[in-house]
Amino acid sequence: MKHIKRLLACWFIGFVFAMTSFAQAQTSAPQVESANIMDIQKDSDAAAQRERDQKQPGNNAPFWRAVNSDEAHYVSIPNKEAGVLIQKSGQQWRLLRNGIITVYGGWMIVLAAVGILAFYFMKGPIKLDSPSTGKKYERFTALERLVHWTMAYSFVALAITGLFILFGKHIVMPIIGHTIYGLILYLFKNIHNLTGPIFTVSVIVFFVLAFKDNLPAKNDLAWIKAGGGAFGHVDAGRFNAGEKLWFWLGMTCLGLIVAGSGWVLDMIVPGMSYWRGNMQIANVIHLVSAIFIMIFAMGHIYIGTIGTEGALEGMKTGYTDESWAKQHHGIWVADIESGKIPASREPKNSLLSNIAKKIVRTST
Repeated sequence: MKHIKRLLACWFIGFVFAMTSFAQAQTSAPQVESANIMDIQKDSDAAAQRERDQKQPGNNAPFWRAVNSDEAHYVSIPNKEAGVLIQKSGQQWRLLRNGIITVYGGWMIVLAAVGILAFYFMKGPIKLDSPSTGKKYERFTALERLVHWTMAYSFVALAITGLFILFGKHIVMPIIGHTIYGLILYLFKNIHNLTGPIFTVSVIVFFVLAFKDNLPAKNDLAWIKAGGGAFGHVDAGRFNAGEKLWFWLGMTCLGLIVAGSGWVLDMIVPGMSYWRGNMQIANVIHLVSAIFIMIFAMGHIYIGTIGTEGALEGMKTGYTDESWAKQHHGIWVADIESGKIPASREPKNSLLSNIAKKIVRTST
């Protein structure tokens, strides 16, 4: 009995001590308001903001976290994208466009131009080894030349207007002022948008016309090893390996990428959601591919004009001199003379061919 009384006394003393400690803890701890889980609002940021307004008046951090969350909230207007008040990735796109792409892309174009000029003044154009004979070989049909010049003119228009759009703010606007710059920019933007589909169609048509002669051949590797003739003469077919690289990598791949992304930016691709994020990705792809295709095109234009004597004649008139043809495309000449391929691919009595001839004759 004595032991039971001692045990009960110890238990009572411990209970009083525990209750006293609990009461002290409840008094010193902040009061927490209990709530039914079914009554808690789903918008936890709004609830946090109300609580913050009571404890820290003027601190609206929870509200701005919700605004800056990239989350699309409900809006009743047709433009559902307006539910995103602040798009954080837009700042990333702006820094990428005006930083890495503009700066490094601009310097790449400048260095490519300087390199081509330096090569021209140090080495000069590739001259003919023998004088012209007067004998001509048909190199391009009227339709091929029409499509090529359409592609060339549209590309130049896109390059000039595109460079103005990308770099004009940093180079031209400080010189001519905001007003004139804005008018020119508006004009160039519309020219750029309207010319893009023309360039796209010309790329596709020229691909259909010329892809067969641009397929890889066994002598292409030898041409590349010889540096395109810089380290020894290498015969080539109708198109050499350098022209084939431009055809597949420059004109076809980069051309279709820059054209496709441009169609997205023009908002003419059916069934596509033109959200800001999609447009920003398309813009980055468009700019990067455009810079690379311009660098490739600079080399192609140089070699096809002042860089190689007699090269431009084939695209202007459709025919090349025998000396030029044998020096640069000996395999092609041999195939013509042996009858392996026809000497003329120009359709006879073709309405389309006659129209192409008239247009090319007046434009070149």
